[in-house]
Amino acid sequence: MKPHSVIVAAHALLSLASPSATHRDQPKYDIRPFRIDLDHGVPRMLDLVREARLPERPEYPSLGDSAGIDLDVLKGLREEWLNSFDWPKEQASMNDFKHFTVQIEGLKIHFIHEKAADPSAIPLILAHGWPGSFLEFAPIIRNLTQQANTSTNKSTSFNVVVPSLPGFAFSSPPPANWTIDDTARVYNTLMTDVLGYKTFAVFGTDWGSGPSYSLYNNFNATTRAAHFAFVPFLPKTVDALKVDDNITLTSAEAFEEAESETWLTTGQGYFGEQTTDPNTLGLALYDNPVGQLAWIGDKYIDYSDPRAGTGVSLVTHNEILREVSLYYLTRSFLSSVFIYSQNKADGFKQNYVKANTDAPMLFSAFKYNIAFWPPQLVSKVGNLVLYHNHDFGGHFPGIDNPPALLADLREIGNYWLE
Repeated sequence: MKPHSVIVAAHALLSLASPSATHRDQPKYDIRPFRIDLDHGVPRMLDLVREARLPERPEYPSLGDSAGIDLDVLKGLREEWLNSFDWPKEQASMNDFKHFTVQIEGLKIHFIHEKAADPSAIPLILAHGWPGSFLEFAPIIRNLTQQANTSTNKSTSFNVVVPSLPGFAFSSPPPANWTIDDTARVYNTLMTDVLGYKTFAVFGTDWGSGPSYSLYNNFNATTRAAHFAFVPFLPKTVDALKVDDNITLTSAEAFEEAESETWLTTGQGYFGEQTTDPNTLGLALYDNPVGQLAWIGDKYIDYSDPRAGTGVSLVTHNEILREVSLYYLTRSFLSSVFIYSQNKADGFKQNYVKANTDAPMLFSAFKYNIAFWPPQLVSKVGNLVLYHNHDFGGHFPGIDNPPALLADLREIGNYWLE
């Protein structure tokens, strides 16, 4: 027997004889508490904002915001960034949540984990998209952990997990060919092997709908309910809905379909750029906070309810500034836009195929979302049990209509399958 074989055999015998010496008693994953501390980057960020030179007047004043973000709006955001935005206050509010990091498949994955008092609480992972972050769900995280009744008076609460997508915020950039299915696999590992949940529910919006749907379809033993405000299937035109699917829309749905077709025909310029030239765009804006503000802020303004910042909506200028500050200070703008090119082949599918699961699916539509799927279409890709259409809100429902999203998420309790 070779010396190496003797050593291996000895270790094997030791493992059998002494369980305490095995890796089973050691943590498989090193979960580390994490605290946000980005103060060191703020002076440079604000200096660059201050030094940015913008035109004195619009080149084509009659266009308003029809050709992108309005110059006066951008100037107003810039002034607020310099004069009233309080990063230390925003950072402190972010640190009110329990943050952690863990290494999975060589990636550092950042996540929030807030637990309910009820031992029977439903584990729920919330998946954000671009240009979002974990901040999209900040208004509803604590409420989800509290005991509350569903529409059928079933008491429900959640253990809430909010990861940052790979390449976003504090999660490290993934390898070059990383897909949403890879993210789903990592998220399944996070929920089961790292956090110890045997089963869990998912919610996804925008790019977060991709890994959420992949979990729903490919990890059907662990993912036992799914809720979406967006699905990773290309929305259809009104003509295709009629001809291919024999779907007639209500007046409210017709409005949302029109919004969707506007985005499909004139609103996808950024999508093409980030799919084909993410490095060019990412490098151009890498150390340009005002550039990132124009690029990202335009999406928050254009894709939210026109009544943003009023009523239940929290999509204020301050909310936009803290999202953009997070992107700039974590140096994640460049890596975040690669999610488009990495998934250009199959990120949003053309063919509607039913998921391989019996788990319930819920869907929340919001009037001013950039894409629209009527219930008949959503039912083609999952076991649709609930569809709510809200007349307030847009693409970022966690901040544009948090009470509606919160109430809809709680409905998972009515259909939960462990």
